[in-house]
This record gives sequence, structure tokens and C-alpha cells, in this order.
Amino acid sequence: MKLWDKGTEVNKQIEQFTVGKDRELDMFLAEYDIIGSIAHCIMLESIGLLTNKELADIKKELQNIYQLNKNGKLSIDEGIEDIHSQIELLLTQKLGDAGKKIHNGRSRNDQVLLDLKLFVRSEIKEIVESMQQLFNSFITQSEKYKNILMPGYTHLQVAMPSSFGLWFGAYAESLTDDLQLLLSAYKIANQNPLGSAAGYGSSFPLDRQLTTDLLGFDRMNYNVVYAQMGRGKLERVVAFALSSIAATISKFSMDVNLFMSQNMGFISLPDELTTGSSIMPHKKNPDVFELLRAKCNKIQALPNEIMLITNNLPLGYFRDLQIIKENFIPVFNEMKENMEILNFMLSKIKVKENIVENKKYEYLFSVEEVNKRVVAGMPFRDAYKKVGLDIEKGEFNPKKTVNHTHEGSIGNLCNDKITDKMSSIIKEFNFEYIENAVNELLKC
Repeated sequence: MKLWDKGTEVNKQIEQFTVGKDRELDMFLAEYDIIGSIAHCIMLESIGLLTNKELADIKKELQNIYQLNKNGKLSIDEGIEDIHSQIELLLTQKLGDAGKKIHNGRSRNDQVLLDLKLFVRSEIKEIVESMQQLFNSFITQSEKYKNILMPGYTHLQVAMPSSFGLWFGAYAESLTDDLQLLLSAYKIANQNPLGSAAGYGSSFPLDRQLTTDLLGFDRMNYNVVYAQMGRGKLERVVAFALSSIAATISKFSMDVNLFMSQNMGFISLPDELTTGSSIMPHKKNPDVFELLRAKCNKIQALPNEIMLITNNLPLGYFRDLQIIKENFIPVFNEMKENMEILNFMLSKIKVKENIVENKKYEYLFSVEEVNKRVVAGMPFRDAYKKVGLDIEKGEFNPKKTVNHTHEGSIGNLCNDKITDKMSSIIKEFNFEYIENAVNELLKC
């Protein structure tokens, strides 16, 4: 069954090539296609294109299909093109002509775009929950090790004193900016395209505000042409936000790989969380963090991939957009798996104390010595020169202590402020409003 079938049989090779992985990937969208169809049918009844009885019958059957999908028993039959066709077929088999009416006033174009937006909203909610857990783990480690100093580096050269509190806390705050970017992507996703049809609207008197409210959208994509232009753009924007989270995780993973090396030896992992070598019996490799680095770098390539698929497409729908699904839909699970394993590994990291007592880190404290002289009244350039000369002569013997008190420094991490920032951004998603709207649609 094809929604566009006019009696001509399509060449099997052509059909296989054009359908591609759609049937497999469409199962990720099944739940959202059903929810969107319920809202659409309520709207059709409100404008007289369905009777009250037809709506009641269709809604009841869509809820049955929804439960079938929840139980893992919904599938796309052989010969059925996609999930949209499958659901319409099931309705028609059960309800006859009433089942055929659900496509009034919409195209598969706005139907798929709606499904994608509902899917993205749901997946972003789970991503935010994972981010919050990861954030809390970074903050916990930051507080636990806030008084343990470590070397800070610039140009991979020993620079100034840092602390494990600063190190872990930096990645916590990085996640707040990643979350802010994800919120922006979410706001773009949370606009209703339904009613744009094939991209040029419909002669039916559709009530687009009604479906917007029923589905819990912030607002609609008003211009019907732009609504369809949003396909591809939606995926690219969301992928860019996910790539920002991936960049934070990748950078932290690189730090861990460096800090675990024998040349640094700042941190360690329990033996059972490392792997070995087939030839070198002493090896304890941080494979999890190496794989995290690679997996997250792969995710960072996704926005560019989507851009290359879409950047020379003119106005209107093109089948090229289907290819985006193949890497876009799975990326959410990949991202969640990465955050889950990192969250587990974070709690197992063991920090080495007294690192800065090693003589090779003496120069870490050169700026501290300069600043002490400045506080005592010496001009900065004179103090800088004096300490530099002491270093050259081998007469530099610093006290290996620091007294940083300003906001965000070693002695004042501001983790409470960073936590407040995270919480305030999460509130802006307003997930509860959407959950209530969807639950209302699924009521019997």
C-alpha cells in the first residue's frame, strides 16, 4: 500500500532503492504519528470534516494502535511503504471509509515533519535528564576534590596552579552552556508545522491553533512554505546542539587520557574499568575514554553531514531529506549511551594527592610569588623581573600554597551558582506542559 498509489506497479529495484531504511526508521516515529493523528482528527471534527461518531471511533482505534506499539507488537506489513500508510491501513481495515478520512487536510510532508518534531521534543527531554545526572556528578567530584591542587597548563607547558575542584567544575559549567544551546534548538523544534500540508497550505478551513494547543507546542510555524523549509533545518540545528554536548565530553575524555598516562599520573581508574595489552603485561588502558572521544567526535560531524545534504536544495520537498533520518534518529541513543557510561566512570576516578610537591612543578607558583611582591608594594614589572631572575639563577624556592578567593577561582568555585544556572535553564523547557497535553490526547 502506498498513499500515492494510482494503480501503476513500481519497479521492485526502484522501490527498494527509494524506500531504503524508511520502514526500519519509521518505527521510531510510530508513537508520534499516532499522537499527531489524534490531534489532527479532533481538529477535523471541529471544522465538520469528521462526524462526532467518526472521531470517537478513530480516536479509540488510534489509542489501540498506540498501545499495540507500546507493547512492541506494531510492525509495518510487507508491501506497506511506511508507518503512516500502516496506521491508515489498520484504521481502514477496522473502520472502513472513516479510516480513509484521517488524511484530509494534510500531506505526508507535514505529517512526517510533525512526527520528527514530536520525536525530537521527547528525545531532548531524555537528553536533558541525562545531562542533569552528568552535571551533578561533575559537581559532586568538584566538591569532593576542591582542596587538592593540580598543575594547570597552557601550550601543554606547566603554567599555574589549578585544582581538581576547578577541573571537574569547569566541565559542569560547560554543560550549562551546552544546555542553553539545546534549549534554543528545542524552541525551534517546539513549533507546529501541521496544516502546512505539502508546503502550500490547504483549501480546507483548518484550525491550526487548535492542533498547536492540543499537541502542547509553544506556537506554530505560521508561514506554510517556511514550515516545510524547516525540514532539514530542524535536524541540523538539533544536531549542532548535540554536537556541543559531544564536544564537552570529548574534551574531558582527552584530559582523562592525558592525566592517566604515566608521564602525568594525576588520576587512576580501578583495574576492572581498564583494559590490557596482548603483549605488554603492565598496560592498563583507558579504552572507555578513548571510545568516548571517538564517538563524540563522530557526533560532532553530524551537523556538517546534514548541511551538505541540504545546502543546495531549492524551495519545496525533496527525497534527499529522507537520508538525514539514517544518522539523525540514532544519534539520540548514541548521545544518551555516551553520557550514561561517562556518568558511571566519573564516580570511579581516583585523584592523586600531593602532585604539586614534585620538584618539576615548582614553577607553577611563579605567578603567586610575583603577586605577593606586588601586594607588598613592588611594581608588577619589577616583581616579574625579580622572580624571573631567581628562576634563572636556580634560587626560586616558592611556598606551594595558593590563596585565590575571587568568584570561580580555586578557593571560591561558585558551584552553587553554577547549579542554580543549570536549574534555571532546565525550567525553561517546561516539559510538564507538553506531558499534560499529550496525556490528555491519549485519554480514553
